[in-house]
Amino acid sequence: MEERVSISISEGVADVRLVRADKMNALDQAMFEALVAATDRLSKEKRVRVVVLSGEGRAFCAGLDMGRFAAMKETGGNGIPGGENRDLTKRTHGHANFPQQAVWGWRQLPVPVIAAVHGVAFGGGFQLSLGADMRFLSADARMSVMEIKWGLVPDMAGTPILASLVRDDILRDLTYTGRIFSAQEAMSYGLATRICDDPRATALEVAREIAGKSPDAIRAAKRLLNNLSVDPGPALLAESVEQQKLIGSANQTEAVRSNLEKREARYVD
Repeated sequence: MEERVSISISEGVADVRLVRADKMNALDQAMFEALVAATDRLSKEKRVRVVVLSGEGRAFCAGLDMGRFAAMKETGGNGIPGGENRDLTKRTHGHANFPQQAVWGWRQLPVPVIAAVHGVAFGGGFQLSLGADMRFLSADARMSVMEIKWGLVPDMAGTPILASLVRDDILRDLTYTGRIFSAQEAMSYGLATRICDDPRATALEVAREIAGKSPDAIRAAKRLLNNLSVDPGPALLAESVEQQKLIGSANQTEAVRSNLEKREARYVD
């Protein structure tokens, strides 16, 4: 886990860092496993009262590792985290499958999570930020629901979380177009909690403030606020069913090939 995610705990605050800086913290198999392992560990850490999630280097998380898309182009393989034949509809963690748990696990933690986002948070990286209770962004941060570019849909728990944060038409706009949007736009949409000069430093400061409150009240508040959401089960399963049908299909493979070859896509109706 330490090769992808580091965890240090001090005075009730868990400082969690994605440490694949040379790849802009892109999501490869090892990163997925490390994220799931991190939430599993933190869920059992009684001394943790708040978590700050951030990325080293130039970006929070650039999304799915490009090597997976290259594999799709060459072989038509599915590029699913955890193996080429993974059944996305199989529930491995309650309502979630394994890739979804890399995001949903942060929402399930019994304590608040603050994502400190700088650089880019694209695709799966954007969904990862959604797993947090709050998102602190740098002024130059950029985000995107980028899955449509690759002929896919968001399938890492992003859909039900987004539906609780933004207007329906905004959700559809971002999902259908995959356009990149700014921190200022994220704030206007309800996707950013604060815009900060130094998101991680501000997140750690706020985390220490929260950690100074009653740990019983903090955990009770998280349970209470999580219970305001509708049952996520059907939405999480629907993500998986739709993605399973798309992965490896002719048009999805063409989306990958056309992007990597920098040409217009030739889709079939």
